[in-house]
Amino acid sequence: MKKYISVIVLILITGTLRSNAQVIKILFDATKAETAGNADWVIDANIHNIGFSNGPAVAGQGTESNPQQIPFPAQSGITSLTNESFWKGGLSYWGIDCVNKGYVVETLPFYGQISYGNSSNAQDLSNYKVFVVCEPNILFTSAEKTAILNFVQNGGGLYMISDHDVSDRNGDGWDSPHIWNDLMSNNTILANPFGMTFDYADFSQTSTNIPVLPTDSLLHGPMGTVTKVQWSNGTSLTLDTSSNPTVQGNIYKNGSAIGNTNVMCAYAHYGNGKVAAMGDSSPFDDGSGDPNDQLYDGYITDAAGNHRKLIMNTTIWLAGASITTGIDDVESTQNGFQFFPNPANESFDIVIDTPSNLSLFNLVGKEEINQLLHPGVNHINTALLKEGIYLARYSSFTKSVINKIMIIH
Repeated sequence: MKKYISVIVLILITGTLRSNAQVIKILFDATKAETAGNADWVIDANIHNIGFSNGPAVAGQGTESNPQQIPFPAQSGITSLTNESFWKGGLSYWGIDCVNKGYVVETLPFYGQISYGNSSNAQDLSNYKVFVVCEPNILFTSAEKTAILNFVQNGGGLYMISDHDVSDRNGDGWDSPHIWNDLMSNNTILANPFGMTFDYADFSQTSTNIPVLPTDSLLHGPMGTVTKVQWSNGTSLTLDTSSNPTVQGNIYKNGSAIGNTNVMCAYAHYGNGKVAAMGDSSPFDDGSGDPNDQLYDGYITDAAGNHRKLIMNTTIWLAGASITTGIDDVESTQNGFQFFPNPANESFDIVIDTPSNLSLFNLVGKEEINQLLHPGVNHINTALLKEGIYLARYSSFTKSVINKIMIIH
């Protein structure tokens, strides 16, 4: 006799403007010479008047981008049709995508302070959910390292973006892989806290060496499934699970075994927070920005648009709930299905291993969605649903199990 499995999950559908919820803010760093040389790793800059003389930025000494805290025009004017030219930065398309996901984005200017728990600093990391540092070219101070580690430890998300070895853009003798490794190995809290080290390498390739990880929300997230990446002079990572058992690679160099070496992208939990790392800055470049630089469109054009999917899936994962809440971005069960992200915005994905049916009900019992689910990743469009809490019932002919109930506030 066939039996019926019914799994009930509460899913929060959120709109772009969440007036009753805490706003998720993402801070893009510009204190570490991210605009030095032929680079423009900022979301927006309307002033180009700083220079780098073997070290930090100096105002009035050059023509490099000088981004301010709040990008202009205002992000309230961004819609789904807004393109990268709305803002003037090499990362502008990424910033616009973040706004369209309901996040607020800001820049930490070159004169800003990286701190955690300093109430006198309006841009203290405690005010943000995600901290993005794209190819730093100045060492973090001891105090800054402590602030960053405490930020992640207490639930923040850190996006570490490196470039290839020997990529010093401001002439101070340090480049991004060495600077990231110094943060992780030379701090006062814990040696190699994230369980990853950037290799001192320089290679270019389009890699399709992606392991089958159907529940990996960085590879199979709300922006789509990632099938390849293109490194244009980047580096790799080596992982150490003895330092951090949660560290995981999900994209590897072509021809490499799936393991702890030749990793191109990695992520980990640390304390209550999360860390993601990529070995090349080129995928983030949208081809716009500083008119004095020669920029390239790695975000959309390279790798057939896969970079945008990977970067935004990773950003959404970093901005998601901390693991102490019991609700992460990939919600797991022991009965063959997973879904992500939760809370959802315009869509969520369900990964399931047997043919099933999804019924989505509002809290007064009206069925809003009825959809057949196939084994693998199923995309559920929720763009037309009102903001609120919904009951999701997954049903298949196996054994009878009630899996769990989750309430997202």
